[in-house]
Amino acid sequence: MSDFVDISLPVPLRRAFTYRVPEGASYALGARVAVPFHRRKLAGFVVGHRDAPPEGVERVFRVAGPLEREPVFPAELLAFLDEAARYYLHPLGEVLRAAAPALPKGAMKRLREGGFLEEGEALPGRAVATILELFAHRTEALPEKRLGSRQKEALALLDERRELALGELRDRIGPSARNVLKALAKRGLVELEEREILKDPFFGKPIERDAPPELNEAQRVAVERMRGALEAEEPASFLLHGVTGSGKTEVYLHVIESARQRGRGALLLVPEIALTPQLVSRFRARFGDGIAVLHSALGERERDEAWRRLRRGELTLAVGARSALFAPVPNLGVIVVDEEHDPSFKQEEGFRYHARDMALLRAHRAGAVCILGSATPSVESFRGAEEGRLELLSLPERATSQRLPEVEVVDLRRHRHGPSGHHLITGPLHQGIEAALEAGEQCILFLNRRGFAPSQRCGSCGAAVECPSCSVALTEHRAVGELRCHYCDFRRPPPARCPTCGAADLAPLGLGTEQLEQTLAELFSPARVARLDRDTATGKTVEAVLDRLRQGEVDILVGTQMVTKGHDLPGVTLVGVILADQSLAFPDFRAGERTFQLLAQVAGRAGRGERPGR
Repeated sequence: MSDFVDISLPVPLRRAFTYRVPEGASYALGARVAVPFHRRKLAGFVVGHRDAPPEGVERVFRVAGPLEREPVFPAELLAFLDEAARYYLHPLGEVLRAAAPALPKGAMKRLREGGFLEEGEALPGRAVATILELFAHRTEALPEKRLGSRQKEALALLDERRELALGELRDRIGPSARNVLKALAKRGLVELEEREILKDPFFGKPIERDAPPELNEAQRVAVERMRGALEAEEPASFLLHGVTGSGKTEVYLHVIESARQRGRGALLLVPEIALTPQLVSRFRARFGDGIAVLHSALGERERDEAWRRLRRGELTLAVGARSALFAPVPNLGVIVVDEEHDPSFKQEEGFRYHARDMALLRAHRAGAVCILGSATPSVESFRGAEEGRLELLSLPERATSQRLPEVEVVDLRRHRHGPSGHHLITGPLHQGIEAALEAGEQCILFLNRRGFAPSQRCGSCGAAVECPSCSVALTEHRAVGELRCHYCDFRRPPPARCPTCGAADLAPLGLGTEQLEQTLAELFSPARVARLDRDTATGKTVEAVLDRLRQGEVDILVGTQMVTKGHDLPGVTLVGVILADQSLAFPDFRAGERTFQLLAQVAGRAGRGERPGR
């Protein structure tokens, strides 16, 4: 047992700090503890043990106490996070804080009772309330005095089970169960322990089991190659390049099933929260409820409970967005990065990292298989495959044998006005939408600008209404009566007069998804039009809109990049891209690559069912 521990703290210093362990206590690597630090009180993580303080250090503070019963990070995950911190030259304490679940509020209460925290004081960081349940354990002691009838009944149940939760006992003997257990504990017949209870997020939700479809030849080759790597139990990295609709998800499912049969866990990373519900439904249909879902749209408690169930080994499969990379999946065997080309895998605030690159590192450290999947792989990944760092596996055809959609480029110089008179709803697009609606088919229109209009400009002086902090034009959001900055989220009501010259001549300039939705609803009434972008995608709205589309309750879906990524929408036969070349003008060296990826991905939403797409 070590007398001192090294603690990584969430401060911008690339070093650990040594603390004394209280007498009779011991802390495992990865444990989260409370410590005093330079007139502050912080939560940190144990990253090392030592028998003596560093040379020359005379005064060493004492650890106040642990915040959880078990270490937050298992050894394998702690070592990976340490390497990630060194790779990105970021303080380990801040990396661990970013990866860890929220602080349990119950621990704050214990620290107040112990005198470390004052009343109303809390450690910095996110905190979440935990649900505690009282458990009774039967001891070896025998009753020396006569027991009451309810005490006898409780003891008989404990003799059978050895352990019983208060809630279960209350169901058996009634509301006096707590008092009965306390009386038995006083006699030494039982020991009582409060323990955190973790809920099943899928409780009461039906599962529609499905039978795995038969794989085509290309899928079989990919699955067998990945299974071989699993059996070898050595790290292997693959780039799965499959056209849109080629059945990449089915390949993932087969490989994950093989890993689970070998007692190994799996992690699936997706770029968008919008993709999570559909994937979770498919995974539940194949694997049941043993899935942890981790993304920022969930409540703090839901994410915390999923994380802790993984840590305890109750779950072995995690699905989530970028931050799910740090999930404590037990005995990790497979990591899948779906739509690996997507820029949202890059974290650009706080601890900055690229989830795709870190997935490769984590898989290598864990001796796991890493699969990067995409219809439009990033240039880096494709180059990695050419150089042999990744093994390239191809799915060149759609799983349904349906051909890829026809792509028609419409030159706006030749089609200045369609039948509608709107300069962006050209004749070919207008006719295509009408034909699809008459056939009972669905359409997606993609415009990579949210809001009603990108700016409000003055007709007299030409100035735009700008953000006072960012000096960029404010976007009009007419539905909520606001102008917004898409950089800092500054908001203001639309001014009656131009802030520059005072003229009452302000008008919206340009087109956004909100205006496009309104225009389509007017042009193609009574068609049902819905919108999917950052303004509408709150909470469970994304899942609700996509479900309505799959059930035929939406005829035209308007959206930004959210509609381009991985959705399987069999009823969609027409995809229209408004201002398809606008992203080529972005001041970004990847503008050409990103434009190709966006166009190829959104085109791939068409024709995924029985009817061909365009």
